[in-house]
Order: sequence, then structure tokens, then C-alpha cells
Amino acid sequence: MTGECDPDIPEEGPTAPPVGLLDDVSGYEETPKDGDSTDKMYPPPADRMPIPENDRSAAVPQVRVPIVSEDIAREALLQFVDKKWTYRSKPARELVFKDLKPFTIYRYRLETYTESRASAWEFEPYTDQFVDGPQYGMSPPPWDVAVEVPPTYTDATQKVRVPHSSFVKECHRCYGRGRIRCSHCHGRGRTRCIHCHGTIRSQNKRCTFCHGRGHNRCSFCHGRGHKICPSCHGHKTLMHFIQLTVTWKNHVFEHVPDRIPEFPVKKFEKVTGDAFFVDESILVYPIVGFPDEEICEASKRGIQEHLMKFSSINRILQQRQTIELLPLTHAFYDYKGQEYTYFVFGIENQVYAPKYPTSCCIL
Repeated sequence: MTGECDPDIPEEGPTAPPVGLLDDVSGYEETPKDGDSTDKMYPPPADRMPIPENDRSAAVPQVRVPIVSEDIAREALLQFVDKKWTYRSKPARELVFKDLKPFTIYRYRLETYTESRASAWEFEPYTDQFVDGPQYGMSPPPWDVAVEVPPTYTDATQKVRVPHSSFVKECHRCYGRGRIRCSHCHGRGRTRCIHCHGTIRSQNKRCTFCHGRGHNRCSFCHGRGHKICPSCHGHKTLMHFIQLTVTWKNHVFEHVPDRIPEFPVKKFEKVTGDAFFVDESILVYPIVGFPDEEICEASKRGIQEHLMKFSSINRILQQRQTIELLPLTHAFYDYKGQEYTYFVFGIENQVYAPKYPTSCCIL
């Protein structure tokens, strides 16, 4: 009946199962408190955590230094200018090179691929679907649940229903009635007219919006005074289960020595280099004997940092460390009696030219 509150229809209940509603499942977290949907993390078992060996190190072979010719340097500058609509290509075509100075720049990269597991209680409307409950066996521990592993060094997340953790109970939000009282009209099925505010008259005339009634039908529940329960969708019962969230993430540590003040080292982030050294294993070890001592120190620091960060709560699946030779050439040239410089860097022959001879201006 519209217009009266139905005492049998409850107000909106808690969105999460109250304490004591769910039975504890061995090996997993206890029943969460109201509204607590935080996943519980599970560190990997000791037998699945790799242990680094002492006094292990990695050796690096010798590397060649790439040479950029005048033709390559000029073509790179022409392509750079072509992307700048305010620059003209004439200086790039007519410049006279004075010197091409190559630099030996290395980039060290450490990748640590980890897996982490966490679980939380979830529920869905029960519509007579199969219930994989404890009667079919004990739930496996978090790290024994089978999952499909993605390709190495690929970030991914997979949600898996823990076997034998499901059971059915009355909906905790509507208390098994399948519907809840409308919170906008408080179960009356009508709301006060927003134009006359329930006074029936507006501007000394009978309100035309509510036809003099002072109220209108509730638009949220269509005048019924109640809505279908959003938790059980009107089915009155819910199936609870433990959902395991498995996360794979590739953590990257990079270091490039900053030794050329005129060239911003962040420019190297957008280019690739020649990866002449690749070392991959479950655990890698610090690089020793490399001519650039700063790279050796970066390797040691990065490996220690990743072990401290990720070995306690995550499972380290694989590590890979690489050293890239980053091509960098400082070009010096003359144009109309004035001296200019620019840099050619990366395998892609990108250009950094903070100052170019001429540019067009639009007044």
C-alpha cells in the first residue's frame, strides 16, 4: 500500500556481512567486520622464497663504443627540425660540422618479477548455482591455489575463488526479504513537492506541479516505498566465498650516471640502448669488474633494495639485470659565423637541441 511505511521492510542494512555471520575457513582470515573489505596479505612459505648466496657476483664483457657520422648527425637534426613547425630546415642543411664528440654512457636496469597473494570475503546472489562448500574437502592454503601464470615480467592480476570455501546464508542487507525500504521517501512512496514545499500553493495559486497535493510520487522507488535489495537482487539469500587476488608485478630499478651537465639525463628515458649484457636468474648478483664503478655500485644498491622491499611479503619469481650502452654524441657546428651545438642520443638517433640558429615568429 503506497503512502504508509511497511514495518516488515527493513531499512538498508550493512553492505558487508556482520561479525559472526560467516564461518572461519582454516588458513584464511577470520570474518571481516562491517564494511571492512581490506584484503589480507599472505607472505609466501619459506620453501618458496629464494635465498641469495654469499660472495656471488656477475662479470661483464667488454663493449664497443658506437660512432655517429656527419651524415647520420645531419639527418637526425633534419628529422628533429621537421617536427618543429617554428624551425626552418635551411640551417640543418647548410651547417658546417666542427667536431663530433662521442660519450660512453651506460644504463643499468634491474627487474624483479614478484607474485603476491591476498584474500577477502565476497558474496553474490544465490540463484540455485552450485555451492562448492566444505563438504567437498578442505580449502587449500593461499599459495597452493592453482592459477594461470602470465608471461614473465608482465604485470597482471587474477581473482580466483578459493575451492571449498562457499556457503549460503540469508541476505544480511535485507534480512531475507528481498527488498529494502526506500531511503529517499522512507517507505511512504511519495516525497514533498520541491516547488510548493508541501504548502499546496505556489505564487498564491494552486501548485501545478503536485496538483495541489503537496507531494509527488517518489521517483526512486516509483511510488512503491521499497526497492529491490541491491545485494541479493531480490533472491533473499547470498552465497559467500573467499576470493583470492593474485598480483604479478615487474619492479624496475634504473640508474644512468649523470656526468654531462649540458645534457639532461632524463632524456634517456625515452630511448633504447644496446643491451650488451643480460643476466637473468631467480636471484641475480652484484656486478663486479666493470670499468664504470658507478654501474657496479648501482647494481649492488638495486639488488639490496629489491631484496629488502619485496622478499618479505612477495614471492620473487625471477630477476633480470641489464647494462645498455646509450649512444650519445655531442655535435659542434658553425652556421653563418656563429657556433652552435646539439646532441644525438639513443639507438633511435633522437636530438636534443636547446638552441637552434633560426626560428619563425608569428606576430
